[in-house]
Amino acid sequence: MTIRVSLAALAVASAFAPLPAHAVDSEGDPVIVTATRTPRSESDTLASVTVLTRTDIERQQPQSLSDLLAGQPGISVANNGGLGKTSSIFLRGTESDHVLVLIDGIKMGSATLGSASIQDFPVEQIDRIEIVRGPRSGLYGSEAIGGVIQIFTKRGGGPLTPSFMVGAGSNHTYRAGAGISGGGKDAWFNANVSYLDTDGINACSGRGAPNFAGCFTDEPDRDPYRQVAGSLRGGMRLGDYAEVDLTWLRSKGDNHYDGSFQNESRTVVESAGAKLTVTPLAAWKAIVSVGQSKDHSDNYKDGVFAGRFDTDRDLFSIQNDVTLGRGQLVTVGYDYQRDKVGSDTAYPVTSRDNKGVYAQYQGTYGPQEVQVALRSDDNEQFGRHGTGSVSWGYHFGPALRAFATYGTAFKAPSFNELYFPFFGNPDLKPEKARSTEIGLAGQAPIGRWTASVFQSHVDQLIAYDSSIFAPNNIDTARIRGLEATWGGRLADWDLNANLSLLDPENRSDGANRGNVLPRRAQQSLRLDADHSFGPYRVGATWLLAGHRYDDVANTRRLGGYGTVDLRAEYLINRDWRLQARLENLLDKDYHTAAFYNQPGRGVFFTLRYQPTL
Repeated sequence: MTIRVSLAALAVASAFAPLPAHAVDSEGDPVIVTATRTPRSESDTLASVTVLTRTDIERQQPQSLSDLLAGQPGISVANNGGLGKTSSIFLRGTESDHVLVLIDGIKMGSATLGSASIQDFPVEQIDRIEIVRGPRSGLYGSEAIGGVIQIFTKRGGGPLTPSFMVGAGSNHTYRAGAGISGGGKDAWFNANVSYLDTDGINACSGRGAPNFAGCFTDEPDRDPYRQVAGSLRGGMRLGDYAEVDLTWLRSKGDNHYDGSFQNESRTVVESAGAKLTVTPLAAWKAIVSVGQSKDHSDNYKDGVFAGRFDTDRDLFSIQNDVTLGRGQLVTVGYDYQRDKVGSDTAYPVTSRDNKGVYAQYQGTYGPQEVQVALRSDDNEQFGRHGTGSVSWGYHFGPALRAFATYGTAFKAPSFNELYFPFFGNPDLKPEKARSTEIGLAGQAPIGRWTASVFQSHVDQLIAYDSSIFAPNNIDTARIRGLEATWGGRLADWDLNANLSLLDPENRSDGANRGNVLPRRAQQSLRLDADHSFGPYRVGATWLLAGHRYDDVANTRRLGGYGTVDLRAEYLINRDWRLQARLENLLDKDYHTAAFYNQPGRGVFFTLRYQPTL
């Protein structure tokens, strides 16, 4: 895992340029795309970023995306009952719908809920994840208050190469996957399919009438989940000055859970995109991209249809990157987004569009770096909103640098908050935020490290207002935090550690002022250790999370917890691997959302075939 990213002045950059797996610059540093919408390597990225490669994913053997993200720097995850159940990400203490999620540059999410269905994203289709912490509305518009998580699918290229995996484990969990990639020198393609089936656990220990709590019902049974997913990616270079890249991912899920009105959802999450990159001049690169994402859900109660909520999101983007001179890059772009809602629920408004223009300057002046971004969004419902950021960095030498960032962001209300019958409030305004971060990053003999402090103010937060029996812009939050990361090698062990300390305070007027924002762990520590010897590799993850509260009044306390996961791998030969994971070694009983259970001790085995070229 590479924590905190960066640099070398890559002369001309593109938004979401296709990157090979483990992309590095000429000096061997990892290259990041998401932080600036242009490829930047470590010493040039003035943002707090975590990168997870395909190697990291296969080594950690996660059961789900939320499993992989839990405990990463700045991230708290709340899960409603195990594999495939609704999961929420709280990035640096902001709300779960304040995180922008992209797949290959395509904005994902439900316009009715306001957040992405990360529980339905298939881990086997993921090649790389970039997590950018801190506001990014100055480049991306709405939703990026807490940060951006971008998922890249497998790209392919090179000689024709098949792959295969099969796995089984506790709770009658079965997995399978297969893929093929190739393309040669000037073309690339990758095709993958995957399957997941589990009996699950009892998702919720709720209470029905008359003392309703949790999922408002008592259904002490297993709640299964099934997922079928596939992805395609392909492209080619068109001479020396252009290339085209096509991406597609689809995941279909069947999720059973506990609920008094609904207890099954059949879901579809899909993204599709096409991008043309042209270099008319040596100093000018232009990127034109189109795409669509879908978030569909058909809901049932005991097998009887109970309603549907579908989001179709159309996207169009133009970006121009112009190199003004050595270490001077200007980016100017335009984004168009249209959200359409389909449902048997009567929404008075079922679509809206957003047009955004943005500009960014990235400059290097000796040991100093400056990055400035400005954006204006024209939302069909809420008018114009201006956001931006300014970042500064200083290199004291090759082993130490300082950085500071200030940024603003906003989040448009969801369709449920605005229009859901007998609940919505059409007079809502967008939520707004401003954030500051100061930090240090360095390279020591024992590894790479970072340390930063940050503070965010979020205004006009949307919460239920009992005086009008509807959502209203009545909440305010002040979030302070400290993050520290370290990664290195000691005594032949690969070690990674990160610590997050968070003070997410409710600053609204009234009885809840001064309380902790719900479902955020105020302290978290994650330690990863891996060791290879001969054909064997062993490792462990130790995750500690402090207590949290499940409600705004802080009356329902969820205790802190610690979990230990063990993993092992045996290289049968250069192409075949046998993996094993022992999850929750100590069989810890804990909750990240009140009344919703988490899996106990579990064992999982995986056999992988991946030819080594």
